[in-house]
Amino acid sequence: MADTAHRYPEEQIAAVYRAIFERRDVRHFKPGPLPPRVLDRLLDAAHAGPSVGYMQPWRFLHITDPALRQEIHALVEAERLNTAEHLPSRQQEFLELKVEGVRECAEILVVALMDGCAAHIFGRRTLPEMDLASAACAIQNLWLAARAEGIGVGWVSFFDPQALIRLLAMPVDARPIAILCLGQAESFPEQPLLEQLGWGQRLPREQWLFENRWPEDARPTPVAC
Repeated sequence: MADTAHRYPEEQIAAVYRAIFERRDVRHFKPGPLPPRVLDRLLDAAHAGPSVGYMQPWRFLHITDPALRQEIHALVEAERLNTAEHLPSRQQEFLELKVEGVRECAEILVVALMDGCAAHIFGRRTLPEMDLASAACAIQNLWLAARAEGIGVGWVSFFDPQALIRLLAMPVDARPIAILCLGQAESFPEQPLLEQLGWGQRLPREQWLFENRWPEDARPTPVAC
């Protein structure tokens, strides 16, 4: 018989999987603040994320200045237009997408890799990108906790990193990786928005799970252009 001493009760297991499968990238937010202490709980969840070599490379900047929020939105809008130029066959379709909620959301967190990451060798000597992987785990922790709290999160990646570094007075070797928009969600759709709109679909297992060796007929994920 399998050892179940460390297993959660069934309803708690179900809640974990529910948060995973119902997590969505939210771009539409209701007006109003987050409930009291929710942001603190979400940040604690993020900081509990796993990190290679226990380096904890994530740095969170909480944006509370309305003028700074507007400047961040301007950076996002500029990159949105630049991205559209690189999608010639779907440019108008892309421009009609809502890709962020910077002005509408209750809270903004900018997530960056700390400066000095290159000095950390433990777990990074041959895989230096593990600092990025660790920070992504922290974001995922926050995202799943937010879904359980009924809070929407949108990960915005439309920005020029160097421009954001200058705007937020970051050290030159820090690396911003995400602008997170948090707020009361209008809804959590059954399907991701981009899947609903035909930009992609969830890959079947045989396209991402291989056994022993990489198959010769493996296909890359389709790219929107």
